[in-house]
Amino acid sequence: MMNTRDARVALSDPPGDSTARSPFHPSIPGGGPKYTCVKAAPFVKWVGGKRSLVKNLTACFPQRFGTYWEPFVGGGALFFGIHERINGAILSDFNLDLVITYNVIKMQHEALINKLAAHAELHDKEYYYSIRRQHDLEDPIDVAARFIYLNKTCYNGLYRVNKKGEFNVPIGSYENPEIVNMANIKACHHALQGAVIQFQEFDAIEPVEGDLVYCDPPYHPVNSNSFTKYTKSDFGEEAQIRLHDFLLSLHDNGVNVILSNSDTPLIRDLYGPPIWNSDVVRAPRLVNSNGNGRGRVDELMIRNYL
Repeated sequence: MMNTRDARVALSDPPGDSTARSPFHPSIPGGGPKYTCVKAAPFVKWVGGKRSLVKNLTACFPQRFGTYWEPFVGGGALFFGIHERINGAILSDFNLDLVITYNVIKMQHEALINKLAAHAELHDKEYYYSIRRQHDLEDPIDVAARFIYLNKTCYNGLYRVNKKGEFNVPIGSYENPEIVNMANIKACHHALQGAVIQFQEFDAIEPVEGDLVYCDPPYHPVNSNSFTKYTKSDFGEEAQIRLHDFLLSLHDNGVNVILSNSDTPLIRDLYGPPIWNSDVVRAPRLVNSNGNGRGRVDELMIRNYL
């Protein structure tokens, strides 16, 4: 019997060709077909999403690169902001339900829209908690619809799981949550036709010389309230060091690397010159249990090239 841990087998593509080197035009869209007048945007709320920093990040892109890789895809704000200007992308994450949702949007978006409409029709507090308890769904469409429904209706749009990997965020206090954004799901569907989406850890990716890798991992905590638990495995200091070591190996192999992370002594120590170049950017933080904790914070934008 197939469970959600096996569902990816039915929703996977082979990696694309990484050999082509194409120019990146920061403000000139590519010549690919335009399927919709709605510009694709993240289909879920995501802590630390990069929608407000797309221009900052693309301004630092190398002039030419091969395949675009994003091993902590999350909400995918950067990918959706640049998908018309790149030739091929390999997106991945270690959150299986998220990866299943991306693949369902890519290949079965109409069925997903219908399922979300059914959730929207039945939405109330009792229904929310009944859906939250469904941890062992088998159908990828059900998994994806549950993922988006809970994200759109839970407290602060937060994705948090317990040690068993079970989503445990309480319901939010929304009068009319937008559970079904049909236009954006269709726009994301078209954007994802040029991407491969994979369930894997960050150090399983295999970019080659000249490719571009953008990493937006769970940030190193700046205080005890910082959030790092997007999967059942916390992304702590050891994981940060493991990420650094992996990115250093990519650097040694001629891969272009960009990393976003918090501005902390550990991150500055790991990513210092002469290999790494850092810029401080001001980023909004809109998800916080304390409203006074929301606002703009300093974070680092790090790259291994000038």
